[in-house]
Amino acid sequence: MLLSFLGTGTSQGVPIIGCDCPVCQSEDPRDKRLRSSVLVQEGDVNILIDAGPDLRQQMLRAGTKHLDAILLTHEHNDHVIGLDDVRPFNYRSGHAISVYALPRVAAEVRLRFAYIFGEPIPGLPRIELHDLDKAIDFHIGKIHIQPIEVMHGRLPILGFRFNRLAYLTDVKSVSAVEMEKLKGVQHLVVNALQHKSHPTHFSLQEALAFIEKVQPEKAYITHLSHHMGKMVDLEPLLPTDVVIAYDGMKIEIA
Repeated sequence: MLLSFLGTGTSQGVPIIGCDCPVCQSEDPRDKRLRSSVLVQEGDVNILIDAGPDLRQQMLRAGTKHLDAILLTHEHNDHVIGLDDVRPFNYRSGHAISVYALPRVAAEVRLRFAYIFGEPIPGLPRIELHDLDKAIDFHIGKIHIQPIEVMHGRLPILGFRFNRLAYLTDVKSVSAVEMEKLKGVQHLVVNALQHKSHPTHFSLQEALAFIEKVQPEKAYITHLSHHMGKMVDLEPLLPTDVVIAYDGMKIEIA
């Protein structure tokens, strides 16, 4: 399995017009972050997690030729608003793209993209929505996927486990029941927004405490805001088994 980080930032983490903070002005390419998203590849199956406003740029940069499915963690714009840009994949495949989400999230997608679900019109994006249940595993091709409910402040959203890999973003807390689903995970991707406490996201210290509880072999921090600081300053603060993910980073998972 190959995990590619397409974006590791947030709407507060991408370069900001007119901002003169050290991160926005950094020349280190690892500090240039698009909105958080990853591509999971197993054989010839490509699964995208989240479709934010940078989707087109991310797909072009990654050289992605096809998508088999999209998993949505939740309905916030920085995770769904790029769905319109699946059109080229529809054109290449001739098929609608399967999009998996909680029923609440699927309803929001239908509302925001109402023009997609009306009378079919040539050239419009084509997606097929599938409702997810946090308690029910599912497969895409031969890939086994386990939904994991996490709390984004007071909003229940989904993370996903793919055998030895778990991807969680926008997390503030995880129940004891859902923590059981993380037992034995070897590679953990989790968010850390900033150094200070935040009402809906892990801070860096909260993320590190969470990683210590899960005990993966390796952990990767994503969904960083520019308040987190530059990569070169962050790296010395981390344990040896924790790294800051960056756009374009790839992980091979046996």
